Amino acid sequence: MNRTGTIHQIRGWRAALAMTIFVAVSFFACAMPDTPGGIQFTRTLRLPIEIPLLALALLLLPRRMAIGVAVLSTTVVFCLLFLKIGDLAVLSAFQRRFNPYLDLKMIFDGWNLLSGSLGALTAAVSIGGAVASLAALVLAFSWACIRITNLSDQVRRTAVAVFALLLVAGVVLQTANVRAGSDPVAQLRVSDYLGERLALVARSVADIRAFEAELHEEAGYPAGAPSFERIKGRDLILVFVESYGRSAIEDPRYSPMIGPRLEGVELQLSEAGFASASGWTRSPTVAGLSWLAHGTLLSGLWTDSQARYDRLMTSDRPSLNRMFRDAGWRTVAIMPAITMDWPEAAYYGYDEILAAKDLGYRGKPFNWVTMPDQYTLSAFESLARSPARDAGVPVMAEIALISSHAPWTPIPRLVDWSSVGDGSTFDGQAESGDPPAVVWADQDRVRRHYIATIDYALETLGSYISHFGRDAVFVILGDHQPAALITGPDASRSVPIHIVSRDRALVDSFKADGFSIGMTPSPQAPEPSMDRMRDVLISRFGGGQTE
Repeated sequence: MNRTGTIHQIRGWRAALAMTIFVAVSFFACAMPDTPGGIQFTRTLRLPIEIPLLALALLLLPRRMAIGVAVLSTTVVFCLLFLKIGDLAVLSAFQRRFNPYLDLKMIFDGWNLLSGSLGALTAAVSIGGAVASLAALVLAFSWACIRITNLSDQVRRTAVAVFALLLVAGVVLQTANVRAGSDPVAQLRVSDYLGERLALVARSVADIRAFEAELHEEAGYPAGAPSFERIKGRDLILVFVESYGRSAIEDPRYSPMIGPRLEGVELQLSEAGFASASGWTRSPTVAGLSWLAHGTLLSGLWTDSQARYDRLMTSDRPSLNRMFRDAGWRTVAIMPAITMDWPEAAYYGYDEILAAKDLGYRGKPFNWVTMPDQYTLSAFESLARSPARDAGVPVMAEIALISSHAPWTPIPRLVDWSSVGDGSTFDGQAESGDPPAVVWADQDRVRRHYIATIDYALETLGSYISHFGRDAVFVILGDHQPAALITGPDASRSVPIHIVSRDRALVDSFKADGFSIGMTPSPQAPEPSMDRMRDVLISRFGGGQTE
């Protein structure tokens, strides 16, 4: 073969390769599902009409214009792949669509969760592989588009004929499907999908503007500074239990463990002289972003996005913590999951913050979980509550219990309170069980581990209150439901909320707000949103009336 023939052959192979890459990548970008339920082979057997349209533009337009189309189409393909990957991840984790306006700030938090569940190396390899694959697809598609604009006349004519036939077939099939009312075999979908994403961003921008107006309207105390006379002189201990959702109580997979546990805790508390009432409240988040729940309850404003939360943190809206501080309580935050600077704490108005490094834990971590809940409560008692009691000052404490945070391994066990010490007694527990990668390879096992950690958290709380509760008032609630892997799709966003106190009249007063006496909420009880619960607490503790 002469040199000219070899060159023609190479060009032919390049043209064939470019066409193959162009069709494969564009088809993948267009047909890739954007919901976990859409991952079905039959749903990919459709002709995206955008493919022949784009191919004809690259083949027929003057080369300079075609290059512009190639650049634009590469950008669109990147956006499609990026947004759909985001949709699949966020829908799987948080049961909502990916919102680039709100969610890009959470990449670091996603890394923390993934590395804590799978290990830093596995997480880095997974993310690196995904990024490299996406970059390779986009670069290959860009090369293919540019190459198509420079085909020989003979190859160009053949390609134009093929794609023109595909375009005609696609239009005919789409028209026939529309008339028949059946699922489309061919369709134009890209513009609708990207339009929906732009509309979502526009709605988010409008939502933040509306939230700004709400913040201005709600600045300052809504109806004068509450004095909380009903619980004057008593500690108020607000406890958020990680991933403690309604499913833990009502899902048939979990109720056989949690039902008896709640009954046992109720009996234990009753024997120690405590009464309890329980209800539901709807969380602004699911599967993560616990701070949104904290911000919602404590501010009394619906904070269901990172953008809303960020704006709340810079506002003058008084938090429930600040209200208690102004009424004479010493406000304390017990945050075992906080391992870095926490500038948002300034909004809440704490007198003291005990983050992970301040709690004095000398034991080994339980993977992502820095310390078990029993140690957290023991440290709170010795470092914050006892000194305040010695000074004759009541404490308003906000405590985050995190043993029930993913990856849910190893599972802690309750020990005698006198042996908690500096936490080194938990080292054997921290080194027990399988690593997250092994546990998470079996979905049923993940679920068993999840509910075991919820059971541990409730057992620990019951034991702590019966041993150290004294005359304190406890408000215990979940921050959010766990991920759909645990609850299944379309689960309620409600979480349990419990009121525990030796003041039976105070506990009984919550019945007017839909609470049931005892530690198990009624299945028929209302599910008010978590922002409304602040008004309920202010009212019942003597600071005003709810609407």
